[in-house]
Amino acid sequence: MTIKERISYFSKLGDFLKNFNAESDSALNLSEIDKKYFDELEYKINSAVHYNGWFTKDNVLFALKQWSEALTTANLEAWVKDYVIKDDISPKTIAIIMAGNIPLVGFHDFLSVLMSGNNVLIKPSDNDKQLLPILCNYLAELNSEFESKITFTQEKLENFDAVIATGSNNTARYFEYYFKNKPNIIRKNRNSVAIIRGDETETELKGLAEDIFRYYGLGCRNVSKLFLPKNYDFDHFYKGIYHWNDIINQNKYANNYDYNKAVYLMSEFNILDNGFLMLKEDEGFGSPISVLFYEYYEDEAQLQQELEEKADQLQCVVRKEASAKNEVKFGETQQPHLWDYADGVDTLQFLIDLNQ
Repeated sequence: MTIKERISYFSKLGDFLKNFNAESDSALNLSEIDKKYFDELEYKINSAVHYNGWFTKDNVLFALKQWSEALTTANLEAWVKDYVIKDDISPKTIAIIMAGNIPLVGFHDFLSVLMSGNNVLIKPSDNDKQLLPILCNYLAELNSEFESKITFTQEKLENFDAVIATGSNNTARYFEYYFKNKPNIIRKNRNSVAIIRGDETETELKGLAEDIFRYYGLGCRNVSKLFLPKNYDFDHFYKGIYHWNDIINQNKYANNYDYNKAVYLMSEFNILDNGFLMLKEDEGFGSPISVLFYEYYEDEAQLQQELEEKADQLQCVVRKEASAKNEVKFGETQQPHLWDYADGVDTLQFLIDLNQ
């Protein structure tokens, strides 16, 4: 397959995924291949929801929607235009150890491997193994060559040339030792933060709520901490996020909320609480589910410098005027572009270089 053909196939996959957010059956735009896989993927969506309590249908459909919007011919061409991707390479086999914290969290690595012309050996997380195989079958229906380029395994990884592994800081140490003799990208824990000035509009705070609560805060791009000016009006913040109050009716989230609240109260920590989200003043970045850390700042320039010094712990910095590489505007953390690489590591260039 040429790079042009691969773009075409992934663009068709994007078109297929659009159907799962159609508002009515009459809005569906199904080709013959789409019809063959539509019911099967719909079944797997429901299976994923039943298998993993964090994967609500709303969150799964949100993930599919983001990928349907990313996988367009224009986006794919814009992504690869500055790379030298040769069609006549001897493909390497790239092992991907996928996380399972949010739906299809490993899809960008999967996409990058195939777009680079290499083969992929996938070790999926038990928490997210329902959806990707169907998408792979769909690609193979478009071109049977994908069958030989995509392999899944639950066993020990063998016969691969490089690895991309995502996990916690603890598992990353294991990965670094185990894969020390292979070219690798090892991803650790990262968190995202938001810088609040105090003049945010209601629309911006609603966007921030999306950054906080989407996927229940389980993603590394979810905001887990706020930096606030002195004497900040918390009522303004709580009013802006109140439309997410129904999240407390999700059992797993509510269990975390109850547990964390009990721990904080017994420990006599000072917390702010609106009935579905607690705010705790804390210097850390990684807050528990249902909790948002906050810290005051006096000088925004100094804060910026401090965050730059801790860049290896951060995925995104959310702010009103996003300009730096890892900065995004309110409401956009879960809508990354294809060229927004996790941990700032250029995955596609890493894969291309393996064939140099």
